[in-house]
Amino acid sequence: MNPLFLTEERHNRLTPAEQSDIYRLEISQKLDPKTRGELGQYLTPLSVATFMASLFNSTSDDIVLLDPGAGTGTLTACFFQEMIGRIVKPHSIHTECYELEPLMENYLKTTLDDCLYTSESMGISFSGTVKQIDFIEWGVEKISTKGGLFEESIPQFTHCIMNPPYKKIKSDSDYRTWLRQIGIETSNLYSGFLAIAIKMLSPSGELVAIVPRSFCNGPYFRPFRELLLKNMAINHIHVFDDRDKAFKDDDILQENIILHAIKGAEQGSVVITSSSGFEFDEMTQREVPFSKVVKPDDPDLFIHIATCDLDQMVIDRISVFSNSLKEIDIEVCTGPVVDFRLRDDIRQVAEEGACPLVYPGHFSNNYVEWPNQEGKKPNSINESKQSSRWLMENGWYVITRRFSSKEENRRIVAALHNPDKVPGQKIGFENHLNVFHQRKQGLEPEIAKGLALFLNSTLLDLYFRQFSGHTQVNATDLRMLHYPDLRTLRRLGAYVSCIFPGQDEIDLILDKEIDNMAKPKNQNPLSIQKRIKKTLSILKALGLPKGQINERSALTLLAMVDLKPDTSWKKASQPLMGITPIMDYIRDHYGKEYAPNTRETIRRQTMHQFIDAGIACSNPDQPNRPINSPKWCYQITPDMLELIRTFGSKLWDAKLADYLIQRPALAAQYANERDIQMIPLIINGEKELVLSPGKHSQLIKEIITEFGPRYAPGAKVIYVGDTGSKMGYFNKRTFKNLGLCFDSHGKFPDVILYLQSKNWLLLIESVTSHGPVDAKRHAELALLFKDNTAGIVYVTAFPDRPTMAKYLSEISWETEVWVADSPSHLIHFNGERFLGPYNDKNHL
Repeated sequence: MNPLFLTEERHNRLTPAEQSDIYRLEISQKLDPKTRGELGQYLTPLSVATFMASLFNSTSDDIVLLDPGAGTGTLTACFFQEMIGRIVKPHSIHTECYELEPLMENYLKTTLDDCLYTSESMGISFSGTVKQIDFIEWGVEKISTKGGLFEESIPQFTHCIMNPPYKKIKSDSDYRTWLRQIGIETSNLYSGFLAIAIKMLSPSGELVAIVPRSFCNGPYFRPFRELLLKNMAINHIHVFDDRDKAFKDDDILQENIILHAIKGAEQGSVVITSSSGFEFDEMTQREVPFSKVVKPDDPDLFIHIATCDLDQMVIDRISVFSNSLKEIDIEVCTGPVVDFRLRDDIRQVAEEGACPLVYPGHFSNNYVEWPNQEGKKPNSINESKQSSRWLMENGWYVITRRFSSKEENRRIVAALHNPDKVPGQKIGFENHLNVFHQRKQGLEPEIAKGLALFLNSTLLDLYFRQFSGHTQVNATDLRMLHYPDLRTLRRLGAYVSCIFPGQDEIDLILDKEIDNMAKPKNQNPLSIQKRIKKTLSILKALGLPKGQINERSALTLLAMVDLKPDTSWKKASQPLMGITPIMDYIRDHYGKEYAPNTRETIRRQTMHQFIDAGIACSNPDQPNRPINSPKWCYQITPDMLELIRTFGSKLWDAKLADYLIQRPALAAQYANERDIQMIPLIINGEKELVLSPGKHSQLIKEIITEFGPRYAPGAKVIYVGDTGSKMGYFNKRTFKNLGLCFDSHGKFPDVILYLQSKNWLLLIESVTSHGPVDAKRHAELALLFKDNTAGIVYVTAFPDRPTMAKYLSEISWETEVWVADSPSHLIHFNGERFLGPYNDKNHL
């Protein structure tokens, strides 16, 4: 049972979690951004918290929950609702919430009171305490006193759900000192929170946390990884593909993951999911052996998170290179020249006695081009007593940018520094660069060339993005990579001349080298990546809106034309395919397994647009197939098939131009060029409706074409409001037979359906900007239809869940709610019936 609909007395109340999310938004406005940054705390949105709570496995009889950094209590409230909503419910739930910020205290206490109120009607004992103390200080005190003269037992929690603060801690801070007392060495508060929680969990205790993914690699977090992997079995990892989506309201760009782990359990396989955003309606999933997550022979205990088989292919393919920089006698450091500290020695142009100074702006076609006449940055540095220690002997170096834009094709951008092109005995590398060298000297020319080619490869870039979620490329990150041996680097370097190879040539060179080394040969993920990229260019050329220029739509199109990664475009075909077979095809041939709940997203956010654009059609074999038929299918249109078969050939441009003339681009169609033509609404052969453009009419269309066939099959549309006509549409005969009179000034609902087989009248409000069927509207409609001879069913339709969330507190009881982006679900608001009429006279 959903606790949202517990009793009629709570009809004006939100769930504790929903109310807490409102508090979160309020507190975000009140809390000074500087204070929030100092605390390192970013509050969890409701959708993320709900997903986190769903990951817990067990529902023990007596739950003791830990929520450190509790904020307004959203995590606790979602956990509470998840537990009481399960078939096997706990007998009791006690939660301890730790929160330092005074502004949060009253909100947090109110959330716990709401949980208590709800639990009373469920027969479940609930209690909650708010502790306004520092969780780290308290935890260290509890753990460190164990074994002393006045020994206290460490608190034992059966469950922990947390969104800890994200903040670096200095080596001389109190936090470092406290944590060292209990054997925890870490550089960030969040891992300190996690470490203490792990120590306080009871055997088989479960932890779910949303944290930065930075702990998964790097030397600084190795002690924490050792603690985590020694004590906990990782069960589930969720990745946000778009790093700014989880905390979009807080304007944070930290890349986060959600981790579910169980204390003392035997480590089994790991479920890895990912979503592009925070609504979890487009999610990939895969289950892998733990040895794929943490390699058994890895002394650094790196945690590899490959969200799909394609990611795993990247890991497997690049693993043929196994050398550390130390093993090939190469070092990397941050560019030593910090220009603002040597301001007196910096020169805009070269002067006698000055040395070349290289900035990222000197990169040109993978070489250092010096001087840069057009750039604003200086070109030289005077060799002085202050600057000489920061200069290096001129020679062959490989340098990379430390910072790259998120939109750049590659995260690692490397350039060759050729001493023959940049004269002088000394050279300065500015601090925004990383420099590969040998004991502060240059590299052997062929090795430098081979290293630059390797660093600029697409394969390395794909691998690097898996474990580095930020756009900054540090020297530490580069030290963590594995490299080809010296002999291989020399072979690669032989392909580099005065003109650096292009990207396709770089990738082809590296592919050949890997194929010669890999035994057995592993699948090449670049062929998949390139095929997807080219398909995206097709969608863009066709003029599809931005919402369909994405990987999901590209993969859907490839499935519909039966094109595997290495199949020629000429061999495209047009099989009949349903959504599930499309998803299976994508999984089998492109290594991306979408979760079952993504089915509706593909149908609504890709297939609908493909049909509108003339790319595909539905049910060409049986156009009158019922909408709820399991045989519902799609097929690429013949003219689109003909066009795709020419892609990459000399005919493509001309064929594309002809196609676009015949079928205007969908983006332009959406903007101005056509009325939105809905599926014809033929009522007893009388009339075809054409709804006016807009979100409101779009939802009306979906009520008629999606809601009606699912929940009132065979129903007649007897009234439609906003059709671009003041009078709308109504069926006079049916109105009369039901004892109804049409009044153009009456406040009719947006859509009325009549289900003759049950004698039901479904009154449906389409909510895009105005309100739902609330108590007032319920009474109005009951009065307006009091003389009707059919039973009345009240329905509110929303386009999506975020819109529904705005109006939850207003929706009247004894009504139904339908959300267009989840059309196969219907929400019933209380009452003894589900989707049926009530005795409306009781409401007059």
